[in-house]
Amino acid sequence: MFLRRFFSSFAEPLNQPSDLIGYIQQTPQVLNQSFNSATAGLESLTWLHNVAPCFPLRGDQIQVIQEPKHFYDTLVERISIAKNRIFLASLYLGTGQLESNFVQTLRKSLQQQSTLKVNVLLDFTRGTRGEINSKTMLMPLVKDFGEQMQLSLYHTPNLRGMTKRWIPPRWNELLGLQHMKIYLFDDAVLISGANLSNDYFTNRQDRYILIEDKALADFYAEFISRVQEFSLAVRKDSEVGLHHNWKILPYEGTKEEFTEKAKQRIMDLMQDAYKNQQKVLSNCVKADTWIFPLIEMGQIGIHHDSVVTKRLLSNCVAGSRLKLATGYFNLTQEYMDTLTHKCVAQCSILMAHPNANGFQGARGPAGSIPTAYSLIAKSFYESLVRGQQNHRVNFFEYEKPGWTYHAKGLWYYLPCCTLPNLTLIGSSNFGERSVNRDLETQICLITTSQDLSGRLQAENERLFSLSSTAERQITTRPVPTWVQAVVRIFRNFF
Repeated sequence: MFLRRFFSSFAEPLNQPSDLIGYIQQTPQVLNQSFNSATAGLESLTWLHNVAPCFPLRGDQIQVIQEPKHFYDTLVERISIAKNRIFLASLYLGTGQLESNFVQTLRKSLQQQSTLKVNVLLDFTRGTRGEINSKTMLMPLVKDFGEQMQLSLYHTPNLRGMTKRWIPPRWNELLGLQHMKIYLFDDAVLISGANLSNDYFTNRQDRYILIEDKALADFYAEFISRVQEFSLAVRKDSEVGLHHNWKILPYEGTKEEFTEKAKQRIMDLMQDAYKNQQKVLSNCVKADTWIFPLIEMGQIGIHHDSVVTKRLLSNCVAGSRLKLATGYFNLTQEYMDTLTHKCVAQCSILMAHPNANGFQGARGPAGSIPTAYSLIAKSFYESLVRGQQNHRVNFFEYEKPGWTYHAKGLWYYLPCCTLPNLTLIGSSNFGERSVNRDLETQICLITTSQDLSGRLQAENERLFSLSSTAERQITTRPVPTWVQAVVRIFRNFF
């Protein structure tokens, strides 16, 4: 009981509706009419225009990347040719040889392009873990390139007071992280769930989409800049302090003051982007693809992505299909209830087999996390059986020798469609952490482009081809009693 009270004091409950959804004004009817006229058969999705800014473009502006090596090669190539701006938002940067080459590519580009600005946003606790860490990897660039290079470390407002003093490294990451993965080069944006480290560059499967669009790149550049404002700025002397536009440390003063001001900065941006979309849509008559940026920042009271995701799940039309993927199966209770009681689509859920889970073989209690995810999946399956919905929801586990699995997202198929009409892709695992503890972003992509839909289908088929049905495995896999107890108490921490 003490541990439950101890950890629950780190964050306030976040069960209220999204303030951001109510904050955005209703879109003019002309936008819905434009969406309808260009996307016959997608009328059931026009509500998205009312809850998120929209960026119209063509399917040939989007590249679907499938392999970790191609992801790494794309990052390095884009850094080497960038002329004006690079924005990198990730949980952390690794410390191996590939990461060193990555940093050296940044250095070379900064040397060659005097007008190039590089902004890096990482998590404070994860980015400073150990003597050699993300911060030490990037400090030479901070020292050598002055105003060209800005490194920011997001510090959760939940880590303060006694918890900041006494909770050791690694454990302090339980309280909340900067988990977004956005990689921006001039007018191209790469949205992914992959971090900047060796595993994600070699043998850890994720998803990656590269989008060539100036308007979307401008939006994400401003978005990252605003998160950097209320993050800690790393100075040339290696010390961290306030951004020059910010006056409140996340771990001093009142938590409410910090979260209120940080929340307002993000909400203002979303509202501005939303107001500008009428002009953007009216100037784009050849669009066959529409992108809606979604954000989730439970730490500062923004629930945008989760509200949209829940509505998407509950608004599926009869006869449709839904494929959902997550590296860590820990769907929120709200998502599971929606899939059970309000979703009518045929659902396939893809997750990591314990052998493909990144925590498999970890030292200490972390080594049992894969078993904990299996337990949660078992509990959900049993609830589906009780609700007589197990015929509609199937489970699959990804397993590839020598690889781990981290891909997440969603593919939605309208009735009679063999190719996906919509996908969600980004950093969210659809779990308790994603909704309540971490900073997340993903995009909702709708397309009528047969070519792009075909490439998204190929991506999906490739992931599912390395999986097997898992209902029997998750219901018969042994789970130690102590793991069952830990899951009950600490489920929203992993």
